[in-house]
Amino acid sequence: MHAFRFVAVVSLVFCTSVFASVTGSIRGLIHDPQHRPVPGAQVALQSAASDWNRSITSDSRGEFRFDAVPLGQYHVSVSRAGFAPQQQTLLLTSQRDANLHFSLQLARTEQVVEVSAATPDVNPETSTPTTVLSRDRIARTPGADQTNSLAVITNYVPGAYVVHDQLHMRGGHQITWLLDGVPVPNTNIASNVGPQFDPKDMDYLEVQRGGFSAEYGDRAYGVFNVVPRSGFERDRQGEIVASLGNFYTTNSQLSFGDHSERLAWYGSLSGNRSSLGLETPTPAVFHNQSSGLSGFGSVIFNRTPADQLRLTTSVRGDHYQVPNDPDQQATGLHDVEDERDAFTNLSWLHTAAPGVLFTLSPFYHFNRAHYDGAGTQDDRGSNYTGGVVQVAVNRGRHNTHIGVQSLALRDNHFFSLTSEELTIPPGRDIQWASLTAFYAEDQYKPLSWLTLNGGVRLTRFSGGVTENVADPRAGAAIQIPKLRWVVRGFFGRYYQAPPLLTITQPILSSAPFLPLRGERDQQVDFGLTIPLRGWVLDTDYFRTNAKNFFDHDALGNSNIFSPLTIARARIKGTEVTLRSPQLARRLSLHLAWSHQFVQGRGGITGGLTNLESPGKDTGYFFLDHDQRDTLSTGVEARLPLRSWASTNIAYGSGFLNGDGPDHLAPHTTFDLSLGKSLGENWSVGVTALNLANRRYQLDQSNTFGGTHWNLTRQVYAQVKYRFRL
Repeated sequence: MHAFRFVAVVSLVFCTSVFASVTGSIRGLIHDPQHRPVPGAQVALQSAASDWNRSITSDSRGEFRFDAVPLGQYHVSVSRAGFAPQQQTLLLTSQRDANLHFSLQLARTEQVVEVSAATPDVNPETSTPTTVLSRDRIARTPGADQTNSLAVITNYVPGAYVVHDQLHMRGGHQITWLLDGVPVPNTNIASNVGPQFDPKDMDYLEVQRGGFSAEYGDRAYGVFNVVPRSGFERDRQGEIVASLGNFYTTNSQLSFGDHSERLAWYGSLSGNRSSLGLETPTPAVFHNQSSGLSGFGSVIFNRTPADQLRLTTSVRGDHYQVPNDPDQQATGLHDVEDERDAFTNLSWLHTAAPGVLFTLSPFYHFNRAHYDGAGTQDDRGSNYTGGVVQVAVNRGRHNTHIGVQSLALRDNHFFSLTSEELTIPPGRDIQWASLTAFYAEDQYKPLSWLTLNGGVRLTRFSGGVTENVADPRAGAAIQIPKLRWVVRGFFGRYYQAPPLLTITQPILSSAPFLPLRGERDQQVDFGLTIPLRGWVLDTDYFRTNAKNFFDHDALGNSNIFSPLTIARARIKGTEVTLRSPQLARRLSLHLAWSHQFVQGRGGITGGLTNLESPGKDTGYFFLDHDQRDTLSTGVEARLPLRSWASTNIAYGSGFLNGDGPDHLAPHTTFDLSLGKSLGENWSVGVTALNLANRRYQLDQSNTFGGTHWNLTRQVYAQVKYRFRL
């Protein structure tokens, strides 16, 4: 019987009760050299990456305000007759209430726009370490715009890596994906290998890795908030992206977009194919083809100045051959995995009054994974229907968010297995569940240099088990005057609802099974952000203690992964990121480093179990995805003749060797991209991943399953052509 590898490139695990505001607000005060307010000044807000813009006039107090602003980088310009124009640039993140000050100077004979030297990438009001990546950064990061790639995360986010075909971050699997601030839920651990989003459809990606507010739900290990392309970056334009490389690899896309003052739309059709799909069990590549087709659409309609409607929808299908080792290939095994995914999210944003934003967001998500192998059938279809209502109020020193989410879930699972070691008769299991969460969060600024964040999240889950949880969150951010350094701290608790289905009824007579319960986490987080002459250095220390820690285990010799929970887990680490300004107007640097420990303790408390502790004793043991040091660093260079180069070096100290405590050998890979613009509409590029073709083992078979090697060298060329509709 073939051991099939049923793991995920992206763990789109259930967004237990998540709604992230994809918008923020920008307000400001304008005064003259005598610090008197300047009324009637023209204030223009312009996106740095598209034609999205707004304008307003300052009031009698010299104040202005923009609400419901999508996250991203913006230029804010102020002009008034008799004064020299002035401009500031900032990076707006979700939940941020950016507060700007403009001190206008009297006009001179020559009008020159004064550009503020403030660092745009530092948010002095948050307790959360955050990384925001733009579509330009995605396009120029080696391999990041491939359909199945997670390089935009692993290259820039400390402690993020892919091992046994699954994204891990801060030592855990449970991460939250949101699109335009609306959750895309998936309750199933390690059952999908297909991606949820094509990176080419992203405008911005915001990554939060700890210290989450009550609004952001209960996945303790990472929040990924995707702002899709909207059409504001297009002017009746279409774009063709075509690529071809070794292993017959192609990642191609046809997209269209346009906008007016009130309406913007974007749509894309994507296709991908490769003979190097998933991580292989040996250095040799056998039976490893992957292919997929997808469509994506986004519409934004400003019905009135106070009402905005947003619709995003996607449908995709993916096919994967499960990699063989040489012995399996010789026997002619042809196990495959087919997946389908579709979602629709609709949001109504209503500005009830200045500083008061009401949001209503219904959503629907369907996800299916069908495995077909020699003697094995595993088919699961999941439906998620829900909605979110939220009110955000920004008044004076308070920025308050209050919301409710309700979610209904249905899983339909068919499973059968026949082998020499084990026979499980065909069986079907259908489960229903519901989840309701209420959250309240307030950001309070008692002083200009101090921000306090506090909230609570109340969750009720009713499925195989019924659980009621109250989770407090509290944090603080201090901006040191003159230095502009930001010190932050956080304490919070999280509840992560369990998966609905595991392989239960058909095999109860073959192996012990314990009900799955929700994971309980307690997290502390301390950080320091240092901006200096355009450089930004961020350091962070975190510690997460978990009860009923979610992981996955293999069923007998089949290597069919089934979710389980371990009594306790202890994860702690130190993270560092470094970003440079433009050096000599040509170079920019980035670095992300993590030093962490990922340990478990005690026996299995839920799922299939032999009733023994994974560590075979009562002490702490390392989990299979423990890697002590992870480093990613790179350079992007703007070269003459409208060309560019981008590199990335990835280092890992080695994952756990079998059951440990020893670890595998350290490993290093090097990626390179070169590109050139040919006029206004054409561009070409070539990318080499793992250029030196360094091969190494990521992990070895142990309690938590699987032997995997990193992917061999990949080289591909890409052509982009933009045209008018």
